[in-house]
Amino acid sequence: MHKMARYNYVIGDVQGCFEALKALLKHIQFDADQDFIWFAGDLVARGENSIGALRFIKKLADCGAAATVLGNHDLNLLAVARGIKEIKEQDNTQDVINALESDDLIDWLRKQPLCLLPDDGTVLTHAGIPCNWTAAQAVALAKEVEAVIGHDDLAVLDGFLKEMYGKKPTLWSDELQGNERLRCITNYLTRMRLTDAEGRMEFSFKDALDEPMPEGFRPWFEFESQAAKTHRIFFGHWAALQGRTISDRIQNVDGGCVWGNQLIACRLEDQEIFRVDNPLF
Repeated sequence: MHKMARYNYVIGDVQGCFEALKALLKHIQFDADQDFIWFAGDLVARGENSIGALRFIKKLADCGAAATVLGNHDLNLLAVARGIKEIKEQDNTQDVINALESDDLIDWLRKQPLCLLPDDGTVLTHAGIPCNWTAAQAVALAKEVEAVIGHDDLAVLDGFLKEMYGKKPTLWSDELQGNERLRCITNYLTRMRLTDAEGRMEFSFKDALDEPMPEGFRPWFEFESQAAKTHRIFFGHWAALQGRTISDRIQNVDGGCVWGNQLIACRLEDQEIFRVDNPLF
């Protein structure tokens, strides 16, 4: 468990926007000796300084002032570092691969969770929790993936990373096994935006909520949520939501900072939301 903090903040997708992160921490008067940050994943990728952001967040975590869940861009960095994927043209993560302490950073990253409980009534994942899972189920299923990506034998990690990419199965079943099971869990926790009423995922839609959606599909949080009955859900991942409060039980924290919008922190103690503009735009 983390230390007892004065204030706990959930911060959305940093995406390597290190200048914005520093500005946000200054804005909330963050004190690493007293406060704690829960990062919603996607620490790296398309911002100006992925290596700076990753080093800084790891340092905060090492001194007991922060924790993070993994996002799809963090998992992609693992696949690149392991030689399984090429760096995407838009990603500024070569500096992480080239860094002297690259192995340490990647090793730390792969041992981070996919789901966190900042307190007894709050759950955090990168993309959310599908309507058909409870919070306890999300935590337990996340642990199955965490055991594989954080495995002592790198061959186990590589075996999964090679099979991680794919859209099927789109619907959870307790009967799923092996890499299909792990891929489905990973997609729910790090890639999900739209589902149908059963919880079946749709991967093409990334737009704002007023745009036309594929028939039968709606944002995952518009269906009655099992997890939201017991926990407040925090998630990032969906930049077009721009940190929208979905309901008193569901809060998005991705302000689309990497696209020139805002980096967002939500203080858990009173639900106050703090925003800073990306200073590089």
